[in-house]
Amino acid sequence: MTPPRTSSPVLVGRGDELAAVLHAVASQPSVVLVAGEAGVGKSRLVRELLGRPELRPLRVLTGFCQPLREPFPYGAVLDALRNVGGYLGRVSLSPVTGVLRPLVPEIAAHLPEPPERPDDPRHERHHLFRAVRELLGALGPVLLVVEDLHWADDGCRHLLRFLMSDPPPNLTTLVTYRREDAPGGMPLGSAYRPPAGVASVLVELDPLDVDEVHDLTAAILDVDAVPAEFAARLHERTAGIPFVVEEMLRALRDPDWRLLDAVEVPALLRDAMAERLARLPATGRRIAQAAAVLGVPATEELLAEVGAVAPARARSAITHALHSGVLHESAGVRYGFRHALAQQAVYDTLTGPERQRLHLRALAALDQVTPRPFMQLAEHSRRAGLLADWLRHGEAAADRALEVGDPSTATHLFQRLLDEASLTSADVDRLAVKLGQVARGGLDQHDPRATLERLLNDHRLSTAARGEVRLNLGFLLIRQFHGPQHGRDVIEHAIAELAERPDLAMRARAVLGQPFVGATPLADHLRWMREVDEFIAGCDDDEVRFALLANQLGSRMCIGDHTVMSELDRLPDTASDVGIRRNLARAHCNLADAFALVGHFDLARDFLDRGLRLTVGAGVPFTEGTGQSTRIHLDWYTGEWGSLADRATRLLEEYREMLPVAGEINLVLGCLAVARGDWGAAERHLADSGVRSVENSITPVALGGFAALTRLWSERGEPERACAEADRGLDLARRKGVWAWLGELAPAAVDAFCAAGRTEDAAKLVEEFDAGLADRDAPLAHVALKVCRALVAVQREDDDAVFLLHDARRAADDLGLRYYSAVLSERIALVELEHGDETAVAALGEVAARFDALGASRDAARCRHLVRGAGVATPSRRGRRGYGNALSPREQDVARLLAQGRTNREIADVLFLSPRTVEQHVARVLRKLGVASRADLLA
Repeated sequence: MTPPRTSSPVLVGRGDELAAVLHAVASQPSVVLVAGEAGVGKSRLVRELLGRPELRPLRVLTGFCQPLREPFPYGAVLDALRNVGGYLGRVSLSPVTGVLRPLVPEIAAHLPEPPERPDDPRHERHHLFRAVRELLGALGPVLLVVEDLHWADDGCRHLLRFLMSDPPPNLTTLVTYRREDAPGGMPLGSAYRPPAGVASVLVELDPLDVDEVHDLTAAILDVDAVPAEFAARLHERTAGIPFVVEEMLRALRDPDWRLLDAVEVPALLRDAMAERLARLPATGRRIAQAAAVLGVPATEELLAEVGAVAPARARSAITHALHSGVLHESAGVRYGFRHALAQQAVYDTLTGPERQRLHLRALAALDQVTPRPFMQLAEHSRRAGLLADWLRHGEAAADRALEVGDPSTATHLFQRLLDEASLTSADVDRLAVKLGQVARGGLDQHDPRATLERLLNDHRLSTAARGEVRLNLGFLLIRQFHGPQHGRDVIEHAIAELAERPDLAMRARAVLGQPFVGATPLADHLRWMREVDEFIAGCDDDEVRFALLANQLGSRMCIGDHTVMSELDRLPDTASDVGIRRNLARAHCNLADAFALVGHFDLARDFLDRGLRLTVGAGVPFTEGTGQSTRIHLDWYTGEWGSLADRATRLLEEYREMLPVAGEINLVLGCLAVARGDWGAAERHLADSGVRSVENSITPVALGGFAALTRLWSERGEPERACAEADRGLDLARRKGVWAWLGELAPAAVDAFCAAGRTEDAAKLVEEFDAGLADRDAPLAHVALKVCRALVAVQREDDDAVFLLHDARRAADDLGLRYYSAVLSERIALVELEHGDETAVAALGEVAARFDALGASRDAARCRHLVRGAGVATPSRRGRRGYGNALSPREQDVARLLAQGRTNREIADVLFLSPRTVEQHVARVLRKLGVASRADLLA
């Protein structure tokens, strides 16, 4: 992997601040004060400012204050004047400026002889201040930048106050500083108020939020996006301080949030914290060390107890630590560190015995707290070397995390406990089973997988526990990209080891019975499903029964089993037992997905709403994720596309590693991209819908991916490639044997076959489709069958072709399929246009408007192109809305394609426009957006 940049190529999260500074600089005379803690981005803001073209008329002079014990008087300002000699050749200077000759020898040749030195030092200083002011006034428009004013000597502060209080009319003075390191918190030594006529602005830079850390990380790593979990964890570790973010990324090779805790404290941050710690009195250092050991913000009383500081002296010690910037106050009058790396830097200053002693003191103090903080007790036990206590408190903390719906924390704790070599066989059995149970409902699939695979080779694990561990490993594998086929083998292997646990063995069979995984023929799934149905009939355990029904009802409904409708009352709306509630949440979400798949969209939304309500507080993020992806797919079907792409993209970031969720979201994003003519994005997303490895796919999602690819290549005028994708999808469908899932693929395939002259193949597919849907409850597939018959009739020029198209459109309207209804309306208008119906042209215009309303810009452009091709003038825009400086809908399409780096010819191809028309649109887009070129737009 290419090493990351050392800093971001773009300024992130500081747009408002930069605009405020630019406004002040343009209003000379002016003063700009930029405040913020170390590493927050003050210098970066200044660099960005100095690179702006608006500053070209200004002469920029820069000085830096240094953290020296004996700073040179006036050093930063005099330093900034060293290079101005070239501007002084033709300038008439007052004699007073001569006092600068010995102080700034680089420009001495351009200065008059110094005046006689006054006897009073105060007059001498006044002469110096006047000299600097007059010299700056003679240089023309000037921006004087002084960085790190908190390190300035008193003389420099006084000189700057003088310049800011009575500046020459051509001067902007900009200073940066850390308020916590400035004497009394005032960088100029005392409060400053700008005089009348001097523009001023104070910019306080705060740390970045999570979204801004995400953007900064993506810019540094030179990628479009990073996983949301990585950005959130990075923000947590760094408190959003840009310098710390950059240092963390410099130390990482991969954007993997699990590696963040292992990154050492950056040297610059470690040294800065050591310097601040050294300035504290002894009691302040003990308080800071106690805070570092505790690891979380703590009260004054707890810090004093752990740090062995007398209560009477604790408040003063904490105040010193706060003023030095070592500690920060958080909510609830608690004190801790600004970010985790600062805490680690102080923790690393402790010796081993010191750490152990402080952890033991923390244990003693926290053991009296109610409710008991098991997580903290576990961590202090581990670090103090008390392994038995670490096991007891760690397991209790993991159990508590599960109770409050935090499976991620529970998973991490169980993994760490299982790494202990001193565990007994009983401990390993118990913890391994708990880990598998929580991991299968969580989001982190890879770390638990590695631990479970290792445990299968652990000699301490009993046979019964090994079977359950293997089963849970199979559950994880079946959700991972490239894992379902192997996962099914692992689950089948586990059944033999679960002879003493028939309930678990039956759960394994229920998963093997789920028909939507891979290319396994339906007959194989049905064999497992029958065994599970027989078991359920005699099962009296509510939790086991609902766990099995959660799989069975969804599995049967998704293949169009009409008997499921009469069994829905077997599921109560809720339950008081959290285990049963988790299974009910899964049952409702699975049924919602099955209803969406076969086309019962109203039922799907009803069951989805109930299922997602049941997930609240149940600790089942995987179930919640599948429910959210079902909602995304439902919105695609029913044309709710307004914010669909943004919502789907955010969800994909969160569930990128989860095959059932990520595959479905990629399918929807791919379909949206096809409708917009965004071919590159369409191919990228559809490649991750399961089409590349059908044996490891979620089968109906992969079939949808083949349908979208077929439409894509048909739209791009490549009928052979369109037919090839259709053939691949149909091969999977025939191997699987579930025709209820061809609601999108069958019409796309028939259309492609007809366009390629394979009319007989199209007709044969219609016959197969009809036979495969016999006795199947699959409204979407039955609508698709009507569409297929109509398309074949159109190809054969049958007399009833138009009637069949209208019938198919009515069926699509009845299901609420807005997009497919518009597609059928376009086809009807084309057939009627071929038959000489003049009203068809107006109908095409109306369909274009429907596509525009959905956001299907490629389809809308195609309809308008067909209108123009019919020899009918495009209706004039006169009298329509004027867009002024706002982008019109067509200009928005052009701008979107420009932002993707498309050429004019490529844009013309997508939007069915002439290159000349596109050229005019591009010019208007650039003008309205206030950019000079395509490159500026991309930047």
